[in-house]
Amino acid sequence: MVPNIKVIVVFLATLIGIFGCGHKIMEMETLQKRQTFGLKDVFFNDFLVGAAVNEQLISGKDSLALKLVASEYNSISPENVMKWMYIHPEPSLFNFEKADSYIDLGVKNNLYTLGHTLVWHSQAPDYLNKVNDSAALARYLENHITTLVTRYKGRIAAWDVVNEALNEDGSLRQSVFLKYLGEDYIKMAFELAEKADPGAHLIYNDYNLWKPEKRMGVVRLVKQLQDNGIKIDAVGLQGHWNLSEPSLADIEQSIVTFNELGLKVHFSELDISVLPNPWDLVGADISQNFDENSYMNPYPKSIPDSVQMALANRYQDIFRLFLKHRDKIDRVTFWGISDQGSWLNNWPIKGRVNYPLLFDRHFNPKMAYDSIVALKL
Repeated sequence: MVPNIKVIVVFLATLIGIFGCGHKIMEMETLQKRQTFGLKDVFFNDFLVGAAVNEQLISGKDSLALKLVASEYNSISPENVMKWMYIHPEPSLFNFEKADSYIDLGVKNNLYTLGHTLVWHSQAPDYLNKVNDSAALARYLENHITTLVTRYKGRIAAWDVVNEALNEDGSLRQSVFLKYLGEDYIKMAFELAEKADPGAHLIYNDYNLWKPEKRMGVVRLVKQLQDNGIKIDAVGLQGHWNLSEPSLADIEQSIVTFNELGLKVHFSELDISVLPNPWDLVGADISQNFDENSYMNPYPKSIPDSVQMALANRYQDIFRLFLKHRDKIDRVTFWGISDQGSWLNNWPIKGRVNYPLLFDRHFNPKMAYDSIVALKL
């Protein structure tokens, strides 16, 4: 039971007359709700609610964000501190200090703590990209996975074992891993992770899995692992979406498809861009960049109320779908705490200002926050 629920109810008739686009919010008959509970309490019986945390928060320097983690969420994911180039920059050197602090944050606050990510073609150290020998790469892979998973055994609840291994057509992405180890590198990674910590949940994580071709690529990957008796517990569906795409039907199809394989679904990196989509932008590949353009940065100071409402409607529709499939979903994680710290600022266009999360730049809950809470009240 959620304790001490206090809700300030404000009818929307005046607001609807002004903005003319709030029919979905009107169903709630509320505008602002200030609670003495957090998202983790609201959705306690449905799924975990998490947030990605950056180095500033982990170190304690971002005290406002840290306070929100403690009050709002029951799961955390590390934005960068556990990625290969930062935690394992040289073959014989591991930098555990920041990752250890991240783990301590999870333990202190009794959070479901994710490890992100063991194998990824991006943000890799130079020595990994310069390797030209399959035996050497296999040793690097084994050392990296075994060292990390063993060190955090029992404290990391789930690992993103392999991240973004597929192209948009569902084929395997060209990478140093595929080049020298072939398709078996994915099998190797999951086997090594399971051996190091049999109790951890093991996840394959990727973006654009609402698209049929890429989704079926993951289905083939999962079936190959399962046919070989290799443990995989869940698929992480990154939710780097916008106000119109993907459709709810496409999201729902992904949930159902992966659940039919006997897997749980984790929405691992949720944020909703309110800005125009740059030309030729595909998914969440961080290597993409575009020239600065005023059309692509329409809200450099703030967003109009009509866009706030559109974002609230979008989040409410998505969470209504999540609740429909609560039995299939283990976790919903927002990729960041507030708009100020979102990776979507300055990407894929330098200087761009985005507003994709539930908390604004001053760490106040937005209308989008109220819209999803209203689904449970």
